[in-house]
Amino acid sequence: MKVLLLFAALFAQSNEYTLTIKLNKLKKPAKAYLIKDYGWTNQQVLDSAEIQKNTFRFSGQLDEPSKVHVLIDHSGQGITKWEKTADVLDLYLEKGSTEIAGNDLIKNAKIKGGPVNRDHHFYKQVVLPPLERITQSINSSYLAASDQQKKDPKFMDSLMKGYRAAAKETDSLKYVFIRQHPDSYISLEALIEVAGKDVDVPHIEPVFKTLSPSVRSTRTAREFAKTLYDLGPLSIGAIAPDFSQQDVNDKPVKLSDFRGKYVLLDFWASWCGPCRAENPNVVKAFHAYADKNFTVLGVSLDQPGKKAAWLAAIEKDGLPWVQVSDLQFWNNAAAKLYQVRAIPQNFLIDPNGKIVAKNLRGEELEEKLKALLK
Repeated sequence: MKVLLLFAALFAQSNEYTLTIKLNKLKKPAKAYLIKDYGWTNQQVLDSAEIQKNTFRFSGQLDEPSKVHVLIDHSGQGITKWEKTADVLDLYLEKGSTEIAGNDLIKNAKIKGGPVNRDHHFYKQVVLPPLERITQSINSSYLAASDQQKKDPKFMDSLMKGYRAAAKETDSLKYVFIRQHPDSYISLEALIEVAGKDVDVPHIEPVFKTLSPSVRSTRTAREFAKTLYDLGPLSIGAIAPDFSQQDVNDKPVKLSDFRGKYVLLDFWASWCGPCRAENPNVVKAFHAYADKNFTVLGVSLDQPGKKAAWLAAIEKDGLPWVQVSDLQFWNNAAAKLYQVRAIPQNFLIDPNGKIVAKNLRGEELEEKLKALLK
């Protein structure tokens, strides 16, 4: 008995995981796959298993929990492409033993595992439903819309308004979950989702510090901390790097010329559909706050020899603010200085030249300006 207890203790302290999938009514030639980033372009098959007596078995080593999808190929023909109707279940590989039990479809099976999978189940039941409901509704509205409606910025903005409201509600639920589960790896992943690409350090850092030492010591947490504590040249609170480019009349304009005002540094291009769709929102914000110490500086990533297209887009979209460009496409010097790899992208800069926000879209821009320019 002592030997068995010692073995169990050693197993618990190891980095080994086992995953057992038993589907009572499943028969050959079915095959199971463990897939990372399922459905994305970087999708990766981690492992596969043949069925043996209605059971698939996986095992391996891991240094921290890892979210995967288990896909059951009922034909045994292999994975060809992502399919909406595929028999898939998401879960976490975690240290120790995890069991999945069901009849013929894994999507309807039950997971019996460790604390990470228990927390993940609760998280999906409580946090995600509001966003899932509104997303389904938005998708239905979009699919039912006419081609003319899909080209209407007001229609598309109404859909995004609903999505942003649901996302905001979901973020609030994530914060509640994080506060109530400081020892959970799921809380770390939820916080990373809330933080997004442009981390609001003053807001996110205190929440990160509430996570337990064991969670903050994981590899993912350490990588996130590098981003969280990165005080680089483009972080919130940093002085916006200065630059100079020619305006539409070939006269040099510096970003620092706008010191003393809030300025939205807006990267766009005449050829960029999403940029042109966002322009009406920027125009609306400009007219609402132009007399309250706010302006816009547009930087176009138009191509060499395409100045006429750039000027035509300015006129058609009714953009009344200063526009500059070196007409060097993705090699635009200002865009490279600001590490712009996709457009539209913007930086809101305060009168002292500090970056106070990034990538504000639609109502987010107006809400931020309303808060700053009361």
